[in-house]
Amino acid sequence: MARIVVTVSPGASRSELAGRHGDGWKVRVAAPPERGRANEAVLDLLADVLDLPRSRLALVASRSARRKVVEVAGLGLDEIARRLDR
Repeated sequence: MARIVVTVSPGASRSELAGRHGDGWKVRVAAPPERGRANEAVLDLLADVLDLPRSRLALVASRSARRKVVEVAGLGLDEIARRLDR
């Protein structure tokens, strides 16, 4: 299992991976930061971009902060970076 850091901007006009941001990636999601909606949208977006089932991703730190840690099962850090950077 690998862990990645994502910085989230909720309430965006559309959901998208915005690219590298420091030691992680920046993600914009259309969902509001209410009742975990933005967190779920982040995981859905990452699953889509990484071409993985949603069940292989888990939010493991910072549920209420903009900077989050996501655990990805089944891929190494190099492969995750390759898929997120395309």
